[in-house]
Amino acid sequence: MIAFLLRRIGLMALTMIAVSILVFLLLEVSPGSVATRVLGPYVSAEQRHLWLDAHGYLAPLHERYVGWLGRLLAGEFGESVRFKVPVAEVLWPRLANTAVLGVVVFAVMIPLALALGVLAGMREGSALDRTISLFSVVTTSVPEFASAAFLSALFVFALHWLPGTSAMAEGFDAAEMILPALVLILYDLGYVTRMTRSAMADVMGMPYIRTAILKGLRQRRIVLVHALRNALIAPFTVITLQVNWLLSGVIVVEFFFAYKGFGALLLEASLNQDIYLIEACTMVAVFVAVTTQTIADIGYTLLNPRIRFA
Repeated sequence: MIAFLLRRIGLMALTMIAVSILVFLLLEVSPGSVATRVLGPYVSAEQRHLWLDAHGYLAPLHERYVGWLGRLLAGEFGESVRFKVPVAEVLWPRLANTAVLGVVVFAVMIPLALALGVLAGMREGSALDRTISLFSVVTTSVPEFASAAFLSALFVFALHWLPGTSAMAEGFDAAEMILPALVLILYDLGYVTRMTRSAMADVMGMPYIRTAILKGLRQRRIVLVHALRNALIAPFTVITLQVNWLLSGVIVVEFFFAYKGFGALLLEASLNQDIYLIEACTMVAVFVAVTTQTIADIGYTLLNPRIRFA
């Protein structure tokens, strides 16, 4: 296990270095375009040259990359063109806001999806299975912007139960968290439920499960002790991948409800060509993606010791 962890950490480091090189080449290889984005298109050539010299952009490319990577590792992302403050002052609070939203979504969605998937998989072909499967397909088929509009029309404009925005202008408000969390839960719930249901149905048909049934073991013990562990391998993969989706794929939801999260920040950075903010968001998103994939690989070995990775 220790050797496996060391290999995974090494692979994480190599992946991050490869992505950092790609980001650097895409966004920083042309010093003139960087200066134009930061200073604006109307500065003189002399002012642009002075800025490039002061920030080390006249150095050789490999020296610039090493210095740029060192600043990233030290948390010095530069100054945001859009917000006129250091990128870190904007990035970390927005990342924390998305983390709060993600925790709420996962705390509700994962137990509910696993329970529904297990119930459907245990009774494959039954009315309960067909009902849960239909619900899963419907919720997964409706895109976030459509469910956000529908839920807003229902709970905000028709029933007047919930606020229509989630800007948290006066601090954390649980009521403002409900609608964006509900949209994400509904969209993701069906997918995880279907994966759990499929895995559970396959496991329940295995010979060792039939043997346990013939031995007269209680159904509760068969499900919880013998079937559930193997059935959780596929859903565990899906759940870990949803962390990446929640981090950068919730742009529609955060923008719709004016929620100040990481997805909305990435959209603002792109629209305003905020190069340093885009770089920081990209590297953070890749780090989270690589980390969650490593956690998924480790989880495989814990759920099924027969699985090993070279």
